Amino acid sequence: MTVESTAARKPRRSSGTKRAAGAANAAAKPAAATAQTQDVVPQLVQLLTPEGDRVENAENAEFAPFVADITTEDLRGLYRDMVMTRRFDGEATALQRQGELGLWASLLGQEAAQIGSGRALNDEDYVFPTYREHGVAWCRGVDPTNLLGMFRGVNHGGWDPNTNNFHLYTIVIGSQTLHATGYAMGVAKDGADSAVIAYFGDGASSQGDVAEAFTFSAVYNSPVVFFCQNNQWAISEPTERQMRVPLYQRAQGFGFPGVRVDGNDVLACLAVTRWALDRARRGEGPTLVEAFTYRMGAHTTSDDPTKYRRDEETAAWEAKDPILRLKAHLLATGGADEAFFTELEAESEAMGKRVREAVRAMPDPDTMAIFENVYADGHALVDEERAQFAAYLASFEEGH
Repeated sequence: MTVESTAARKPRRSSGTKRAAGAANAAAKPAAATAQTQDVVPQLVQLLTPEGDRVENAENAEFAPFVADITTEDLRGLYRDMVMTRRFDGEATALQRQGELGLWASLLGQEAAQIGSGRALNDEDYVFPTYREHGVAWCRGVDPTNLLGMFRGVNHGGWDPNTNNFHLYTIVIGSQTLHATGYAMGVAKDGADSAVIAYFGDGASSQGDVAEAFTFSAVYNSPVVFFCQNNQWAISEPTERQMRVPLYQRAQGFGFPGVRVDGNDVLACLAVTRWALDRARRGEGPTLVEAFTYRMGAHTTSDDPTKYRRDEETAAWEAKDPILRLKAHLLATGGADEAFFTELEAESEAMGKRVREAVRAMPDPDTMAIFENVYADGHALVDEERAQFAAYLASFEEGH
């Protein structure tokens, strides 16, 4: 349907009429926007309530079978993953405050989204993270101390991506979704029985790279899961200023399904991600998973969330803490006793001490290393710059 321009089919109004019409339109816009938003009713897949009770309803019926094999031991393992990840994250934050790290991006409050999705992966699946996926890194077997080298400025990542099928952290917002899509296209051409998952945040979903990744993945039916952790704040910008519809519904415009899951429910995140990965491996193309969660801390240690968030909002989400939720479920079902939690606390403290000591013992990198591996076969300009920098450093040793 072609819509004719209003200017083409209506006579000119006087400037006074224009101003009156403009004021009327301006007054009508908020109501129209509200109506449009209210017409969209978000669905939320949830298997555990904030109180730890098991949920069975129509919204989760399709996904519940994907965790039917989860045992009590598995639940204790998920709980341990979240506790250890939070302890590591807290230690890293403290290290940054003590001047041992240049910066740190905390995942506090997002443990369930990361552990649930991370434990859904097969060994052959490939992960493309942002810079906050410390829980997923834990699930992939990356040593926590390796995550800190980049934030201390002593390396460019510290691990071989192909060893754990876990790519290096990506600082450029949203670009990893394109990397994941291209990798998934290659997986499909190779005929491999594996899937790819790309992590990003609600703020990154507004980036052009993400839209391009959605387009290419849909057109080429790529085996990729786009896992968006909607922690509701793109630094200081709330989601209601970023989008007019629930984030997961954006997938419809690109031609593939989107699902919103309770991002503080580790069991639901596990189920939905398994479902999405299963679709990808069967050749059914991409899926957008929106894990609806909350960033309990600052965006990074250079941020102060008290400047733009209300204490009441944070307190409301503290009541939905993903770790306390699973603990309540374990206690209510007899899946764990106090001895289990006490032993885990001691284990997490020991891990924190190991991380702290490892970071402080990290050697400074070779000053001249910045000139290595720039070109495969060397370059005259790089050689010249290396010589100039070496002379500059030597001048300090000579007392100049």
